[in-house]
Amino acid sequence: MLNENIKAIRRSKGLSQQELAVKLNIVRQTVSKWEQGLSVPDSDMLISLSEVLETPVSTLLGETVIETEIDTLKAISEKLEVINLQLAQRKTTRKKIIHWSLISLCVIIAIVFAVLSASESPYLGWDYSDPETAVLGVAFHSFEWLFVRAAPIIYIGAVLGIFLTRRKK
Repeated sequence: MLNENIKAIRRSKGLSQQELAVKLNIVRQTVSKWEQGLSVPDSDMLISLSEVLETPVSTLLGETVIETEIDTLKAISEKLEVINLQLAQRKTTRKKIIHWSLISLCVIIAIVFAVLSASESPYLGWDYSDPETAVLGVAFHSFEWLFVRAAPIIYIGAVLGIFLTRRKK
C-alpha cells in the first residue's frame, strides 16, 4: 500500500522518480525500490518524503485523516514499528546467509587444502615435452601456488567474519 501511495502521489505532483530523489538527496533506485515494494523508507525519510510531496505521513501510509492527532501518531508509530520489524527480519536473514556462506567457504578451503596435501603435486612428474601437458601442468601449478598463498588470508578473514556475524543471545 505504501509503495502504491508513493507512486500515485509522486505522479499526481508531476514528479519523476529522479526529481523526487534529488529533492530527498537519495538515488533514483531507492525511489524505484520503494515504489516496487522492495524496500521501505525509514521514519526520518518518511517524514522528509511527506514534506517533499506535501502530503501527510498518514496519507502515505494509506490512512484517512479522520482520527485525532494523538490517534494518528499512534497509528503511524504502530505502522512504522511493523515496517522496522520487517527490516530487522531482512537484516537478520542477510546476516544468516553471510554467516553460513563464510562457514561454507572455510570448509571448502579446508577440503581443497586436504586434497592438495594428499595429492602431493602429481603434475611435477609429468612429461612436459607435450605442449598440452605443459600448459595443463603450469595451470595446476599456478592454481596450487596461488591457493597456498591466498587461502590462509581468505580463511582468516572468513573466520573473523563468522565471529562478527554470529548470533548474539
